[in-house]
Amino acid sequence: MSLARSGIAAAALMALLTPASPLAAQDASSLKKEMIGQWELATTERSKTCVVTLKSDTTSQGFKLELEPNCPKALPFTKDITAWNIKGLDIVRLQDAAGQPVIDFTEVESGIFEGLRSGEGVYILQNLAAARSLAKSMDQMIGDWSMVRGNGRPICGLTLTNTEASGDNFQVFLKPKCDPAVAAFAPTEWRLDRGQMILTSKSGESWQFEADDNAQWRRVPDTADPLIMLRGQ
Repeated sequence: MSLARSGIAAAALMALLTPASPLAAQDASSLKKEMIGQWELATTERSKTCVVTLKSDTTSQGFKLELEPNCPKALPFTKDITAWNIKGLDIVRLQDAAGQPVIDFTEVESGIFEGLRSGEGVYILQNLAAARSLAKSMDQMIGDWSMVRGNGRPICGLTLTNTEASGDNFQVFLKPKCDPAVAAFAPTEWRLDRGQMILTSKSGESWQFEADDNAQWRRVPDTADPLIMLRGQ
């Protein structure tokens, strides 16, 4: 073994033998405190949801939790969940009565955790209030829209629906007589993502829009002849 490799091996061994630092313990403790409360467990497109209440009371295997009654029907794997725990520094584990993981979550952005179940796919654990706020925002987007130029000239009509398409996307339909540029783009799906409305075509091309101070959505990056989305014009 080379000196470099032996040094790496020694460092790895020392890391295993060294007790967790106070900072590491503090991080896990902070995460536990942040997790106490109500969370929405859902598929990525939120077509199936379940409310989970994480508690600070201890059990023999971790901490107590409550699942709302419809959870096993919406997400069958939840019938095996009896407790939750923090593993390592940043893993939120929903576990069975033997302490084995049913699903492990890691935080992908503030207040949003992702977990993977083999053969099923990705699930999202999100603060309940934030999840319901997102659902309300989505509901407000459903309906007829107009795409206009900066001078107010309409160039296309669109209908955003809540019909599931692929992934986290929903179907969008263009109305007849659209501007050639929009007709060539031909978006078929839409979603909200980090405050943006994103339209996507079959080819995978996407246009991003951000809400401005006038309660309308402007395509970004901005141009001298902006493209704006307005409700029901």
